[in-house]
Formats: sequence, structure tokens, C-alpha cells
Amino acid sequence: MLEPVSPLDQTALDALGTAALAAIAEASDLDSLAQVRRDWTGDQGVITLVNRRIKELPAADRAQGGKNVGAVKQQVFAALGERQAALEAKAAKLRLAAESVDVTLPTDRQPIGARQPLELLQERIADVFTAMGWTIAEGPELEAEWYNFDALNFGPDHPARQMQDTFFVDPPGSNLVLRTHTSPVQARVLLTQGVPCYVAVPGKTFRTDELDATHTPVFHQVEGLAVDRSLTMAHLRGTLDHLARAMFGEGAVTRLRPSFFPFTEPSAEMDLLCFVCRGQDSTCRTCGGSGWIEWGGCGMVDPNVLVATGVDPTEYQGFAFGMGIERTLMFRNGVADMREMVEGDVRFSLNYGVTV
Repeated sequence: MLEPVSPLDQTALDALGTAALAAIAEASDLDSLAQVRRDWTGDQGVITLVNRRIKELPAADRAQGGKNVGAVKQQVFAALGERQAALEAKAAKLRLAAESVDVTLPTDRQPIGARQPLELLQERIADVFTAMGWTIAEGPELEAEWYNFDALNFGPDHPARQMQDTFFVDPPGSNLVLRTHTSPVQARVLLTQGVPCYVAVPGKTFRTDELDATHTPVFHQVEGLAVDRSLTMAHLRGTLDHLARAMFGEGAVTRLRPSFFPFTEPSAEMDLLCFVCRGQDSTCRTCGGSGWIEWGGCGMVDPNVLVATGVDPTEYQGFAFGMGIERTLMFRNGVADMREMVEGDVRFSLNYGVTV
């Protein structure tokens, strides 16, 4: 490194300027230019040290010394700026060349994943109800026993409360369960939003079933609830027929078969005309020869449920229904084994693309 010189020594200052310009010109990249900048104009740079010697000059000479050093500084800073711009342009050009992509080359991208078909079907069902003017509601999967059973007219000794059907949560007496259906959201909506209400509730539920081709301990349902003045079974039937056509096409044929549920009265099972034999083959394995396939349960909301949630059953009536989403996917897409839906094999999910 060159030694600092006197601010009054014009010859020496010119030599410093020449050396600085040469160093700047030799800088081949931005890092080396940064080092040149530090060597010549940094806190301990050569020109900086010369500038500090101005105050050591006699008062009469300081103006001339400042003028001499200033001229060199101006020349050096101008050269640094020009070289900085040139090197930045060079670096940008190299970076663009390195990052360029030949779009004609075959892709080497790893295969992408796929949306879970059950999730896609839930979204499709939600779209059907949203288009009807209904709202989509949600509720907790860890549910209070009162919402899961008591508010829905399940008696204290109802079999569904027993351990063979329900996952109870420790400690004993916590009165918490993993919800066995999405019906608890009925009570939550009626208590928080009041009436009239039209809500659909797709969600995850839990029961102590063994995983096999037609059962799983974790499954999905879509619950529907409508409470308003003067609702009848005809409104329920029309709603379910519309949902069936949206899920299975305009040719879907349905029927209601009397049944029993604690939270609806009267209650019914909804069946679909067998989509394989159309009721014409007594040996059909899909429908067992009956011509019909059970899809879900439904009925008019029991007055006890309305009373439990603060709704006057003499003024308001309602209907409710619940369908299994796994079962719906099996019917729509011919899935024979429910385990394929939960094993996480991307080859299964890829069959459905972005819709089902």
C-alpha cells in the first residue's frame, strides 16, 4: 500500500490518482472493486489519510491542500462509480445466462402430488348447497357429550353412547367424546344463530369401527339442517333429490324408506336405485339383488331437539339428513375398497385430478 503524501505535493497526488485509477480498472468483479474502494477511500484508505493531513497544514495552505486532494478524490470516485456500473451489468448478464431455461428440453421435474378425493368431494357438496342459498357450518371434532347426544334426543342408555360405538376422552367424567356424527353442529347452529336456518356441515367423524373394505374408524359426513316455518317432508325430499342429481347425474332415482333416528321424527333411510343393475338383476352383488343402495338417513327434526336448543316447535319445523362422503365417493367412482381412500397412495388420488 502506498504511503500517504502531503496535500501540497501535487506530483505525488497525481501519482496516487494514477495508481488508484489503475487499481480500479484492474478490479475484475464487484468483490475486488469493493476491496479497492476500501484501500483507497475507506476509513484507513490512502486518499482518506491524505485528506486528514490537511488539518496539519499551516492555515494559509489548507485551502490549497483541500483543493488538491478534492480533485484527486473527485476523479477516483467518478472512476469507482463507472466501474461499479460496468461490473454490475456484467454480473447481471452472467446471472441471466446461468439462470436461462431451455423450454424445449424434456422436463426433469418430480411428479406432483394430488388433492385428496374426499376433500374434493366435500368441496363439491359444499358448492351444491351454497348455490341453493345455504351456508356452510363447522364444529369441533372433540365434542361435548351434551351436544353429541343429549341435545339430539339420545337417551342416557342409548347404545350409541357405549364404548363399542364412541371414542370417549380421558379422564373419565370429562364428558368429552370424538364426535360420532356431524349432527352436534345442528345444536350449535340453533343455539348461536337461531332460526330460520339452512346449513350444511361437511366434516370428519369418529367411531370405533375396524378398518376394512366398507368401514373406517375415521370417516366423513355431510349434515344438512333446515329449520323454518311450514317445512315438510316434501321439502326434505326435494332437497335430497337435488343433491342426488348433483352427485350422480340427472338419471338418479331415490326413495325414502321408514326408519328410526333419535333426533328425527318421522325418520327415513334414503336409497338410490342401483346404478349397476337398475333393479333388474336379482343376483347383483352391488345391491344384493334388492335393486336399491342405502345412501344416508334423514327425517323431520324431533320437537325435543328444537326445545333443547330454544326453538318453539309449535312455530318452527325442520328437516335434517346425513350422508357418508366415503360412501358417496364409492358410488360415484366405483371404488370397491374404502381403505384405498385413506392409505395415502398418490396413484389413487391422481385418478381424480382436481375434481371428482
